[in-house]
Amino acid sequence: MTNHARVLIAIFEDHTIRVRDIAARCQLTERAVQKIIADLEEGGYLTRVRQGRSNVYRIAPDTSLRHPADVGATVADLLSLLAHQEAGHVTTLAAESHEGR
Repeated sequence: MTNHARVLIAIFEDHTIRVRDIAARCQLTERAVQKIIADLEEGGYLTRVRQGRSNVYRIAPDTSLRHPADVGATVADLLSLLAHQEAGHVTTLAAESHEGR
């Protein structure tokens, strides 16, 4: 699994997670996590909104994955395969994507 996928899963599981906590969880430096988050934002996979002193992340579940081997797959598809969580979480993500339209 790529570091980008690991960071995306950490954000999916806690949309208010701190960069420091992502770094510890993914065994990366904070600087590497900041770069990955910037890459994910630039690619349209997530957005970041400042709330007070914290960031709140919103994943774009309908965004298609870029790699040619993943044609037709979306961020939601990836997360449903990789994230270790309760069954209702992916359903919630899909419902949130429809709210934003």
